[in-house]
Amino acid sequence: MAKIKIKKNPGSTDMTAMCDVAFLLLTFFVMTSTAKLPEALPVDTPASTVKIKLPESDFATMTVGKGMVFFDLKGREVRKKTLELMGEKYGVDFTDAEKEKFGLMDGFGVPIANLKEIIAMKSAERAKAGQTGIPMDSTDNQLKEWIYNARIANIEVNDKELQVAIKGDAKEEYNEIRKVMDICQEQKINSFSLITGLRGEEF
Repeated sequence: MAKIKIKKNPGSTDMTAMCDVAFLLLTFFVMTSTAKLPEALPVDTPASTVKIKLPESDFATMTVGKGMVFFDLKGREVRKKTLELMGEKYGVDFTDAEKEKFGLMDGFGVPIANLKEIIAMKSAERAKAGQTGIPMDSTDNQLKEWIYNARIANIEVNDKELQVAIKGDAKEEYNEIRKVMDICQEQKINSFSLITGLRGEEF
């Protein structure tokens, strides 16, 4: 007697649920991720094997490169208070709208007399604005005043001492880095971080 061949039906898998999950995950990652903003002064940091996460608040960074110094400060309210104090020091009147915008900005590198122009620009325009760096010579040491007033503002707003870091270009002259270190030490800041890039393991 001949065998009856039963035709096998491979069936089908409904992928609707899988597609829904994939799109939900994709939407989640797109909505929660933050884009990396262009740096005001891109520098090639020296390599190091030490991995320490930088603080998210109570923190100021001085970026040194191409003979210029840029200043950055964490915390919207601290930034606004620092700008207010600097305006009082140099007789520059900043509006509330300018203070709000400055509170959301990244690092900058211009004399305070030109800061209003930088604040008025969009983020992409600032990167191409040709900022000349914050003055730090003996006759006009504005970097010293930014650090000093940022420390006061951080204590007033967060009741904490401001931590300071120096981010220098690997090809930068040591004298330029040394000037920034001297400014810190003049204000009794003897503990500060040096930001470096991560070096791979050597085999």
